[in-house]
Amino acid sequence: MTHPVPPTDQQGAYAAAGVSIEAADLAIELMKGSVAKATRPEVIGGLGGFAGLFDASALTRYERPLLATSTDGVGTKVAIAQAMDVHDTIGFDLVGMVVDDLVVCGAEPLFMTDYIATGRVVPERISAIVKGIADACVVAGCALIGGETAEHPGLLEPDEYDVAGAATGVVEADRLLGPGRVRPGDVVLAMGSSGLHSNGYSLVRHVLLGAGGPGWSLDRDVDVLGRTLGEELLEPTRIYTKACLDLAAQTEVHAMSHVTGGGLATNLERVMPVEVSATLDRFTWSLPPVFSLVAEAGGVSREDLESTLNCGVGMVALLPADSADRAIAVLDGHDIPAWVAGEVSSGGEGRVTLTGDHR
Repeated sequence: MTHPVPPTDQQGAYAAAGVSIEAADLAIELMKGSVAKATRPEVIGGLGGFAGLFDASALTRYERPLLATSTDGVGTKVAIAQAMDVHDTIGFDLVGMVVDDLVVCGAEPLFMTDYIATGRVVPERISAIVKGIADACVVAGCALIGGETAEHPGLLEPDEYDVAGAATGVVEADRLLGPGRVRPGDVVLAMGSSGLHSNGYSLVRHVLLGAGGPGWSLDRDVDVLGRTLGEELLEPTRIYTKACLDLAAQTEVHAMSHVTGGGLATNLERVMPVEVSATLDRFTWSLPPVFSLVAEAGGVSREDLESTLNCGVGMVALLPADSADRAIAVLDGHDIPAWVAGEVSSGGEGRVTLTGDHR
């Protein structure tokens, strides 16, 4: 992680303004071990440089490599982490939001960088955040090659922070997934989410913790969840990267969609050509308890719920019907529940329709 340091004779004045170079340096020392695990053979050098280096000669094995890039944050889920003083899982949400946007086009994520802005650098807290990011990069198979921690006193409260990240991946041009491959008769293969993931938390917090509902505390035990509300809300985002790459390698996947902000139908429509439409049957899966809890506690309509949250489906693949069983088996090998949730038909201007009720 890079940290611009002012001249030594100015460090006293800088500290008086609320910025601690010493704390930033200690945070770097604490995070080194975690970052060292999140690497790949192509990474050159370590922490401390002005830029992360990646040996691009590895791309020569591709006939026509296409680079893919994505950037994202975690949103207001960081408020839950801060309230619970648990900071080593939010990195999974950040990495999941970024790398699984890459994998939908068939791209393998190569490397990632992160950015943490905070009101006050607490070395142990920054190290915990970066540990989560690094651990998630290991799960995704990409390297964490750099980042920045910025102390913003006066702009953020001392214990506030926000995180963002960006990743770069690569896909062979003739393996690129997307709307152009989708055909009538394809099935819609749903992959289960681990929970809320990292979208819709402004609604969730308003409904469950604020004025829009019962105003529960994060340490409240909720029977239907089998744990405290805070533990449920902080459940890390499932990372699908390796499973989806394996799926694309072993089956004839035509397109994939990462279900993030906007919900299932909206995100699936992003990879639907205008010549077809898709119909999904809610009865093919049970709505996980946390989503029913949000709906009931806040009087949230099904339309609002489905247009905001993933409702139990974190990723979708479109593929030929005769590949469905093999696809489910591949995903099961990665401990990802999957099922056929619908099908693609001719006509419909690329629209997605959900029918029926959850079982």
